[in-house]
Amino acid sequence: MDRSSEQSSPSGFRTRLHMVIFEADTPAGKAFDVALLWAIMFSVAAVRLESVAQVRAEHAHALHVAEWVFTILFALEYVLRLIAVRQPLHYARSFFGIVDLMALLPSFLSVLFPGAQTLLVIRVLRLLRVFRILKLGHLLGQAEVLLTALRASRPKIIVFLGTVLSIDVIMGAVMYMVEGEEHGFDSIPRSMYWAIVTMTTVGFGDITPKTVTGQFLASILMVMGYGIIAVPTGIVSVELAAATRQPLNTQACPGCGAQGHDLDARFCKRCGTALDWAPSRTTG
Repeated sequence: MDRSSEQSSPSGFRTRLHMVIFEADTPAGKAFDVALLWAIMFSVAAVRLESVAQVRAEHAHALHVAEWVFTILFALEYVLRLIAVRQPLHYARSFFGIVDLMALLPSFLSVLFPGAQTLLVIRVLRLLRVFRILKLGHLLGQAEVLLTALRASRPKIIVFLGTVLSIDVIMGAVMYMVEGEEHGFDSIPRSMYWAIVTMTTVGFGDITPKTVTGQFLASILMVMGYGIIAVPTGIVSVELAAATRQPLNTQACPGCGAQGHDLDARFCKRCGTALDWAPSRTTG
């Protein structure tokens, strides 16, 4: 059988499952997503309530049971998502695939490391799916545009951060030499901490230079910090302007569940699955 024809004509149980789990254009798909969002909100609320000492003392058992009920439901949903796509590994490595998996791990880690269940609040990231349900798919497209801009900016930002860290190392060493231990600069790493706090204009004030030379250098570093803050903003803005020139399609790939394809895309940019059905569903 021709592999391309097999890829471009999904059918049967997996297709119906994909429509329910990954799409919100059908009543069944919308109902599934709405139920999922309510389950996520209740599970996050249970984690938050467990952190309150009085509530934990009175309802510890009920909250523990609720935590595991939600975990089992989300584990089942994760398995169904892997079944619904034809290339599960691609979905497992996607943003939502990683979030879905990380939303399960804290419960199991809590068996070995008590208290790890607090990290279940990461489930709140799964609420990003609300954009599809509320017909705000264009916002998902904008999120994809932002990610594209950040990826394109990565080499420039790496060079920028390398420059900033080099300045921090140099200034930390200089301040350690100028101020010394008697003024709180008792090591170069601690002096680097001061340089980072000063350059980012945070200014905790737990370490401050006392000598005239140190205060002069601190003033230079503060002024430099204002100029440096604008650099990554400009880098990302340029790439963001370039990325917004092409609108994106927010339908999920039947192969891996990826979103954010170009409107005229015929194949998934992540796994290569044919998207012949996509243009007809996004027109109008």
